[in-house]
Amino acid sequence: MTVKHPADSICIMTDMVLPGETNPLNNLFGGELLARMDRAASIAARRHSGHIVVTASVNHVAFNSAIPLGSVVTIEAKVSRAFKSSMETYIDVWIEDRISGEKTKANEAIYTFVAVDETGCPVEVHALEPQTELEIQRYDAALRRKQLSLVLAGKMSPHDATELKALFM
Repeated sequence: MTVKHPADSICIMTDMVLPGETNPLNNLFGGELLARMDRAASIAARRHSGHIVVTASVNHVAFNSAIPLGSVVTIEAKVSRAFKSSMETYIDVWIEDRISGEKTKANEAIYTFVAVDETGCPVEVHALEPQTELEIQRYDAALRRKQLSLVLAGKMSPHDATELKALFM
């Protein structure tokens, strides 16, 4: 299998928050943002794997800032780590100031996807090689998150979670 870089998978989606997508406080519904992030992240995972992908988990979501009605929202998603058939995708959400045009990070999320064939069976994905400092940080952290998830699910012994244990040693 070939090695790919996070930049090969990047998906950038820009849209505006419309009245039908807001709550009574005139901010974007959280569920609407989750759906937008899922779409962008699935495109990034498909670009990396070259296969159909399914959402395996939403590992982390931080709604740090409300996104007001009329805001221009940009969602940037790219694969942060590839495992055997799964890929972690990191999503950054930016809002644009209506006057200055300056972008501010509003939210972030981490989703996991599994690449599957036409029958729904998992298939192997390309290896990932991070290039930038941020990509390396996210790549390294992805293994710790995976190990934590496996330990919590009872699928890995805490003793075997070497990367996770290294945080506490």
